[in-house]
Amino acid sequence: MNLKTAGPLEAHVDEVLAAARAVDWSPLGERTLCDACLGRLFGKLGQGHTNEERGFAVRELARLPAGTCWLCGGLTGRYDALARLASKKLGLWDFDTFLIGSKIDPEIQAREESLWSDLKATAPEALKSEVNREVGKRVSDLAKKEPALESPDLVAVVDTSFDHVDVQVNPLYLRGRYRKLARGIPQTRWPCNRCRGKGCAKCGGTGKMYPTSVEEILAQEVMRDSGGTGHALHGMGREDIDARMLGRGRPFVLEIKEPGKRHLDLGSARDRVNASGQVEVDGFRPATRKDVVAIKTDRADKTYRVLVRFASPVEEARLIKELTFLEAEPIAQRTPLRVVHRRADTTRQRSVRRAEVLTTDGTVAELRVTAETGAYIKELVHGDQGRTKPSLADLLGVGCEVLELDVLDIHDDG
Repeated sequence: MNLKTAGPLEAHVDEVLAAARAVDWSPLGERTLCDACLGRLFGKLGQGHTNEERGFAVRELARLPAGTCWLCGGLTGRYDALARLASKKLGLWDFDTFLIGSKIDPEIQAREESLWSDLKATAPEALKSEVNREVGKRVSDLAKKEPALESPDLVAVVDTSFDHVDVQVNPLYLRGRYRKLARGIPQTRWPCNRCRGKGCAKCGGTGKMYPTSVEEILAQEVMRDSGGTGHALHGMGREDIDARMLGRGRPFVLEIKEPGKRHLDLGSARDRVNASGQVEVDGFRPATRKDVVAIKTDRADKTYRVLVRFASPVEEARLIKELTFLEAEPIAQRTPLRVVHRRADTTRQRSVRRAEVLTTDGTVAELRVTAETGAYIKELVHGDQGRTKPSLADLLGVGCEVLELDVLDIHDDG
């Protein structure tokens, strides 16, 4: 194809040819280039044309000889074969989107950079970029799948020196909201603190401090259907092991690593989770890695139900008064003693949005507390040996014990 006959693309043609006229071709010497490698010297010019088309026109203009390509050694003529190889490897997996990457012989890359320097190329495209694009277009046609620059299901890396393809299987992400109906279950798998997950007498060989977790209950059903090799649960915060998560549930993203299948019966997986009696999920919906970031950075307030026992009787009017005081004052919370072994020992300011009495008999009270994210509710009640100030116990002058704690709602936008 002669670019001078390209009609409506003539403006782009002139851009390429004008740049070619300005090149001193003498440093090329006896080295010959294929049309694609020649055109790639102007790869960022001449929109709407392939490098091969650019090179054909430049060759005519500059009267450059053809021959075995000194630069790529024939690589640009093997795109069809590489695409068939990549398509075959990708076909072993269930996927909708893909991305092609490549490994180029370092010697070829060195020759390419040397050529750019010799010819003072100002708008070249790297061979690696062309390989990725051209092989990707052919794979799309063969596999009838769409390429994706962001969050592809699979990435096929083509080693052009050895005609080998490695496939990177990206995780499957599913989002939803879970409710934890039973106490004594951690959010994520908790390795044994003695054997670090290897299995010992303390953990009965399980490698875990607790028999199961919200993560495992959610993941095992999806793992069964997807054939994944591992999993991770990303929650919008976490509740204590002895607390329930009720109401609308806690937003989460479940990550399944290296799934063999991506098209799942999510309704069936939901029903099997809900049959556990320990955890319920409102449903699984497709998600992306960006949803993980959103989950982790959300700062939603939370509402709790707290069952408190007082060391000595407290009148309801007094209780209401001190709860009102907690709403008005900023709360200084030093990292609780129960978690300071795994978190930085620092003091954070938190706010109580609302605190009210649901029921009380003077000895035991049921409270509803809405607080800023990150507030430690148990410590807000009992004071944690003075590490939380003010606390309900301090204000009342009476020891307070948290008997039960439930998360009733997470006030996110979902």
